[in-house]
Amino acid sequence: MFLSFPWSWGIFEWKFIDSNSIDCFFRGLVGACGISVLCNLIRVYNLIETCRDSETKTESKPSLFSLGNLLRRNCIKALQFWFLTVLLSLVGSRVSSLIVLEFSLRAVSAWASAGLDARSRGLDLLLTQCQFSLGCALTCTLHFLHQGAPHSSLSLFLAAALSWALASACRSLWSHVARLYPLHSKEGYCGKCSTLLASGHTILASVQRAVVLAFAIASVASTSTVYDHFLSQKDALKFWTPLTLCYTLLVVYIQEDQRRQTGTEAMLHTVVLRLGALLVLMLTMGNWSDVLHVLFSFLGEAVCLLPSQDLLKAALQEEEEDMRGPPAARQRNTMKRSSDR
Repeated sequence: MFLSFPWSWGIFEWKFIDSNSIDCFFRGLVGACGISVLCNLIRVYNLIETCRDSETKTESKPSLFSLGNLLRRNCIKALQFWFLTVLLSLVGSRVSSLIVLEFSLRAVSAWASAGLDARSRGLDLLLTQCQFSLGCALTCTLHFLHQGAPHSSLSLFLAAALSWALASACRSLWSHVARLYPLHSKEGYCGKCSTLLASGHTILASVQRAVVLAFAIASVASTSTVYDHFLSQKDALKFWTPLTLCYTLLVVYIQEDQRRQTGTEAMLHTVVLRLGALLVLMLTMGNWSDVLHVLFSFLGEAVCLLPSQDLLKAALQEEEEDMRGPPAARQRNTMKRSSDR
């Protein structure tokens, strides 16, 4: 019988990780590097926009990216990076694939909502909320591409080395910008800051395109993984069709509920609903390792969102300013963001 609860599988079918631990560690390292690149580039973009707004306004608003607030957290960021590496190494390809498909469905729902309502803040917050899902997208894509490869460990090592170099460059850029951009952008003698002053407004659009490409590739890999592990059994569609429909309705409800609420509590409430539904799904259709991987995903989402309060506040503050401003100003801001993208 396909529908069986985890406790009926027996202790001998326990499988903690998909493959050898070295490959899992390299995949987790690539995922953590991707999250680090995403957060550092968004912070660079937000600081550039904050400095630009302070120059055009007579009254400068307090910056959410103050030097003392951001530079004293280097140890916390390093701890977060390695903790995410371990968590992404432990989450298996089955659960990672489901997380990727769920986020892709949520992103499509947010895009449809933004098309109906130009003031929707779903698209602006998705980049911050997609951190752990992006890590899962990278790990499940690497698992799909290297499945059965004769030299997978060497290939994953090279991918991890390139990811580490890219993450180090972005981390160095953010450290330089956080310390020196307000000064160098006015003086004009720093090459990095001069380049960012001229073209820094395009960073967010480039990050968005890269994230969309990563999830597009990961969706193909996730669909193949889900089919091989869940849908290839006899009469599988009989059970998965109603579950998929119910999960789709839940995602749409979460999207509408998030549009009505604000703040970090709403983000955490959304995470609990999403992963809670995935936990129920794995209790019904998965095994013990899948349930444990979903619990790891809870920790991963918390590790990504809790230290990203500055990014969440910046996105919410920008949307609140657009909502409070006059219609002409809202239209100008919308056109500006569209041109940047």
